[in-house]
Amino acid sequence: MKVKEIYNFLDEISPFSLQEEWDNSGLNIGDFENEIRKVYISLDIDESVIEEIEENSILITHHPLIFKGIKKVLPDRFATKYLIKLIQKNISLIAMHTNFDKTHLNEYFAKKVLGFEGKKEDFVFYADVNIKFDELVKLVKEKINLEHLKVVKAKEDIRKVAITTGAGMSLLDVIRADCFLTGDIKYHEAMDAKSRGINLIDIGHHESEKYFVEALYEEIKNLNVEIIKINSQNPFSLI
Repeated sequence: MKVKEIYNFLDEISPFSLQEEWDNSGLNIGDFENEIRKVYISLDIDESVIEEIEENSILITHHPLIFKGIKKVLPDRFATKYLIKLIQKNISLIAMHTNFDKTHLNEYFAKKVLGFEGKKEDFVFYADVNIKFDELVKLVKEKINLEHLKVVKAKEDIRKVAITTGAGMSLLDVIRADCFLTGDIKYHEAMDAKSRGINLIDIGHHESEKYFVEALYEEIKNLNVEIIKINSQNPFSLI
């Protein structure tokens, strides 16, 4: 199967035209005419991912490897380190980032992981829950298998939640809910949300977006090519 066939199929299920202006989804590395043997899916790229992928394959990640212009290709920098290794192994790379957030990932996380029903609006999934805040925190802990969550409590009763995987605090101005579940929450963002009466639950960046692998696999599993689910490791540890 050629890279362009994979690309075209992905574009049908989650159009690359939906990505944000600053994003770099689509073909990051490779040639549309390349013949590929296997398809690998991962949230990101790290050493374990590079080692596992066979030559002449295609890797589909959530986050693009290349966001900005590259002036130097050095083996000790995140993007160019893996760029070199991917080219050496003739591995093509396609990223499905903000387009897939809008069409699939936030909804998948809300429904399949947390078990909520509701509707998505661009980057945000809304669900009516009618639950006490402490009960909601307990539920989220159990569903994503975390012992501790960073939270901001502004009110007790939660009627509606908003969910955005990854880092979604830039969306605070448009959030219409009693509690916002997202990742990478900063101190002053937390202060801002509390002043607005919006509870927060920090669901982590990697912790909430690692489900990209399963979400995409469900959409492409019937392609006539071997598809292998792998995943990058969370760079953070709790000690």
